[in-house]
Amino acid sequence: MHDVAPINPWVALAYLVAGVFFILALRGLSSPASSRRGNRFGMAGMAIAVVTTLLTHELANPIEVIGAIGIGAVIGIVMARRIAMTAMPQLVAAFHSLVGLAAVAVAAAAYLNPGAFGIADAAGQIFTVSRVEMGLGIAIGAITFSGSVIAFLKLNGNMSGAPIILPLRHVINLGTLAAIIGLVAYFTFDQSPWVFWTVTALSFVIGFLLIIPIGGADMPVVVSMLNSYSGWAAAAMGFTLHNTAMIITGALVGSSGAILSYIMCRAMNRSFLSVIAGGFGADASAGAGGAKEQRPWKPGSADDAAFLMSQAENVIIVPGYGMAVAQAQHALREMADLLKKEGVNVKYAIHPVAGRMPGHMNVLLAEANVPYDEVFELEDINGEFAQCDVAFVIGANDVTNPAAKTDKSSPIYGMPVLDVEKAKTVLFVKRSMGGVGYAGVDNDVFYMDQTMMLLGDAKKMADDIVKALNGGGH
Repeated sequence: MHDVAPINPWVALAYLVAGVFFILALRGLSSPASSRRGNRFGMAGMAIAVVTTLLTHELANPIEVIGAIGIGAVIGIVMARRIAMTAMPQLVAAFHSLVGLAAVAVAAAAYLNPGAFGIADAAGQIFTVSRVEMGLGIAIGAITFSGSVIAFLKLNGNMSGAPIILPLRHVINLGTLAAIIGLVAYFTFDQSPWVFWTVTALSFVIGFLLIIPIGGADMPVVVSMLNSYSGWAAAAMGFTLHNTAMIITGALVGSSGAILSYIMCRAMNRSFLSVIAGGFGADASAGAGGAKEQRPWKPGSADDAAFLMSQAENVIIVPGYGMAVAQAQHALREMADLLKKEGVNVKYAIHPVAGRMPGHMNVLLAEANVPYDEVFELEDINGEFAQCDVAFVIGANDVTNPAAKTDKSSPIYGMPVLDVEKAKTVLFVKRSMGGVGYAGVDNDVFYMDQTMMLLGDAKKMADDIVKALNGGGH
């Protein structure tokens, strides 16, 4: 497709309206209470942008374009209906990879046929500014694709969540990045195929290299960061395609993703630059600690947990990825409802990186219709654990591990954690004592005097506690 008119004020107005809708969508998604409205704004904005683009461009084959849209819509609907909430982080990483691959495909098409995109002179030489846009688009897109593939493999369990440290990784990463930047600059003077395809190949490689050394504890930041990359790739391709909507949308996604990544890094006491540079500060031994020697711990049952919580005045629930895997959020909400009927004050404590993507626990709790006013972020509730009767931890490990505050050799050292160990009683739901968290380190809370370990599937344990609460006598 190519432009039929250089400037059309109605087209500019339509793209402006779409951009406003995208901004309203981001505003809506900032809170669980308004997230549905935010999604509707985003859908409306994208519909306006797509329809405007199709109506104002001359399509080589309208049937093929409409058919492609239809196929994509069917795939999206089927995936949205079938995908489990626990697999949402993997799905997000997969979608990021597709955005990156699309940017690579557009850049390659523009390079191979610049005349069709209106970015070449009569002699077939690509305009200098278009070469810059194309070089940046292909580099960011390729990095997004390969980096998202590694993130998907780590999140899906096909690759170890522990950092994979390569020898001389800093030298290799910096050298590769320098080569990419140098070749993109050289591309403005020489549009030879070897320059373009070398930038493409090196960008694919550096995407793998940047994500491989990042451990599981930092994976939510990686997902957010890749979201930002996908936005900048789309923006770069928007310049190549002379499409204002793509530029606006890409810039919004890119900037909001970067801001979210920075906020999360601050919440984890991580260096933003070190994370985006591929775990620059990662230790080769990080994540390799595994479980410690056999230590005494106190076993408990669903009946014990039901009695302790029903007699408590304040209970703080700390959900984690184990809850997501077991799909225990509905049973957990039912348990909380029964406790509230008995006069117990129930709150939920959410760590910024609990789960595998930003807001993972919030999404799951919202799915189970947990009231928004009962859900609190780390900085708003951490001070309440000292006055809490029972901290009920279900499927969380790294985000409650006090080693982050004391053990400088730990891969999670420096990350703020939920102070569950300060509660009078800690009930810890865990599948078994043999496993460790995603970061690969043991948790001293398991072995504390006030901790009772509730071993088993998180959903079954929550269901059993509900049965015990319904049985009366507690």
